[in-house]
Amino acid sequence: MSNSNNKNFFAVFGLLFGAFCWGIIWYPYRLLSDAGISGVASSFYTYAITIVIASVFFAKYWRDIAKLPVSIVWLGLVAGWTNLSYVLAIIDGEVMRVMLLFYLSPLWTLILAHFWLKEKTQLTGYIAIAASLLGAFIMLHDPKFGYLPLPRNTAEWLALSAGIGFSFTNVITRKSSHLSLVAKSYAIWVGVMTVALLLVPIMQLPIPNPTIFTLNDWGVMLLIALLLIAATFFVQYGVSKVEATRASVLFLFELVVAAIASYYLAHEMMALNEWIGGSLIVVAAIFAGIHHQDSAT
Repeated sequence: MSNSNNKNFFAVFGLLFGAFCWGIIWYPYRLLSDAGISGVASSFYTYAITIVIASVFFAKYWRDIAKLPVSIVWLGLVAGWTNLSYVLAIIDGEVMRVMLLFYLSPLWTLILAHFWLKEKTQLTGYIAIAASLLGAFIMLHDPKFGYLPLPRNTAEWLALSAGIGFSFTNVITRKSSHLSLVAKSYAIWVGVMTVALLLVPIMQLPIPNPTIFTLNDWGVMLLIALLLIAATFFVQYGVSKVEATRASVLFLFELVVAAIASYYLAHEMMALNEWIGGSLIVVAAIFAGIHHQDSAT
C-alpha cells in the first residue's frame, strides 16, 4: 500500500472514529447523571481531565500562550457553550431528536457564511437550507404542542442552540486560520470549563468536591476525556486530509452510531415523522458539504 493510500486510509478512519466517539459519548454522560452528577459538573471535570492529559503531551505549547490573540477568547466561549449545551441536551433529551436538531448546524453555517464571511451561496446551498427547514418542520411539528414547529422541551432548545453555537464556532474557526490545532483545542476545552462555572449560579447546580466521586465515577470521566481527545485530533486530522464533501458525508456516521446505541442502550425509537424529517436534515448536511467544496474551489 502506497504512502498516499496509507494517509487516505488513516484520514477516513480518523473521521469515522471521531464520529463514533461523538455518537456514543452521550451514554457515559448519562451514567454520570444517573449517579447524581449533573451535566454541568460532569462537563467541568471531564474537560479538566482532558486538559491535564493533553498538557502532558503538549507542554511545550504553554510557553506561547501569551502570544495568542484576544479572538481566541470568543472561540473558547462560543465553543464552550456549544459543547456544554450539547451534553446537557443529550443527557435529558431523546438522543436522535437532539442529534438531528444539532445537525441543523449546516443551515446556520450557510447563513452566517453568507452574511458574515460574504461567501456567495450557490444552488446547493439553497437546496441545503430548504431541505433543513422542511426536515425540521416535519420532525418538530406536533399539534399537541401548538402549530409552530418548535422544540418541545429544554433539552431540544439546548440542542438547537448547540447547533447554532457550532455554526458560530465553524465561522470563527475559518476566520482564525492563524491559530494552531492545539491552540483551538485548548480554547474549546477551557471554554467548556469556563461556561460551566458561569452557569453554576444560574442553574444553582454547584460543582461538587472531587472527593465525593467514586472510583467508578472517575473511571467514566476518564473514559469521556479520552474520547474527547481522540475525537478532537482524529477529526481535525481527517478534515485536513479529506475533501470537505466527503468528510461531511463520512461524519454522518455519528447518526448511525447514535441510532443504534440509543436503541440498544436507552431503548429509544423514532416516530415516522422523525425518520422523514431526520432524513431531510441528513440530505441537507450532504448538500451543505457540497456547497462548502464549491465555495472553496
